[in-house]
Amino acid sequence: MPPAPGRLRLALLLGALAMFGAFSIDTIFPAFPAIGNELGVGKVAMQQTISLYLVAYAVMSLFHGPVSDAVGRRRVILVGVAVFVLASVGCALAPSIEWLLAFRVLQGLSAGVGLIVGRAIVRDCLDGAEAQRLMAHIMMIFGIAPAVAPIIGGWILGFADWRAIFWFLAAFGVAIWVAVATGLPETHPAQRRTPVHPGRLVALNRAMLANPGFVLLCLVASFNFGALFLYIASAPAFVMDILGLGEQQFAWFFVPTIAGMVLGAFSSGRLAGRLGPVALARLGFSVCAAGMVLNLGYNLAVDVPAVPWAIAPMVLLAFGISIVFPVLTLAILDLYPGNRGTASSLQAFLSLSLNAALAGLLSPWISASPLGLAVASAAMSALAMLLWVGYGRSARAAVAEPGP
Repeated sequence: MPPAPGRLRLALLLGALAMFGAFSIDTIFPAFPAIGNELGVGKVAMQQTISLYLVAYAVMSLFHGPVSDAVGRRRVILVGVAVFVLASVGCALAPSIEWLLAFRVLQGLSAGVGLIVGRAIVRDCLDGAEAQRLMAHIMMIFGIAPAVAPIIGGWILGFADWRAIFWFLAAFGVAIWVAVATGLPETHPAQRRTPVHPGRLVALNRAMLANPGFVLLCLVASFNFGALFLYIASAPAFVMDILGLGEQQFAWFFVPTIAGMVLGAFSSGRLAGRLGPVALARLGFSVCAAGMVLNLGYNLAVDVPAVPWAIAPMVLLAFGISIVFPVLTLAILDLYPGNRGTASSLQAFLSLSLNAALAGLLSPWISASPLGLAVASAAMSALAMLLWVGYGRSARAAVAEPGP
């Protein structure tokens, strides 16, 4: 195991890298009406700035990890962040919706590098409960992004136009690139690298997809987070249309929700080593279930949802998801200790494919209905719990089996 840099510095750096995706999605939410008005497009077209970004993110996520397994983590991150900066500049200068969508795709192709490769770095450096604690700390830092991103976007719109949001993203990328270049050592030495061969990569992905334990864990993680992501993807409609708030009031939704996520990640880190992974997952899923029952009950009881009661269930859901997330992620990576980057990439691809479908297909269809959002979210949360039970019954032994 290579020596790990200072835990706090590593957590801060990997957490900042993981924030790219959330910043790229959430910062522009308050600007949807302004972008639509200037470029002459409606809400459905604006929603595609999220869904196409996520499709590109998902496709490229298949390659970030394997390439980092072959050439090292640090080099892949530096190239990915540089491309993200250029894509953000392109979005800021886009003269039409077509150009904006094209550069959003380029953002998506690069934004996942920090999150995906960062997970592999955690397992390069640490094992067991220590790895779970670091993953939880990264989740805490990452969780700040969805809370502050739309607030920053709203503030920027208070003194500049929507293009300034993308200039902000470019500046954020430059700062992260400098931090990685000066503060992140290589954690995957040359003697442990595996060359990228297309045929071998396809075979490895097929082998992972043929592993019931791997697939079940990925689906659990995807649907569990999807229950919350549906609300995040629907935030412009949920905040401004359903709750009747303004473009600078997204904090009503994001701050409490992300506070729940950060508190859940903190609790997961504190409980690591005290409770086993199964007990932690059971605790997290129980909190998620409580949040979904409360959400359904509230939306059935009222005609017009309002703050703060419409937000309270989201806090419980976010808390439970953050308890479960480190357990699921480490279990997935530990199935393939020799190919953690590839395992992280495939897991991200599956999760992001679901998120893209939620943002591009389901969200535009049901985001005008508070009860529709509540029912769909509860269904995904329930499905995640059922899949977790199925994993426990039929594939638990796969966690202990070495990967190829």
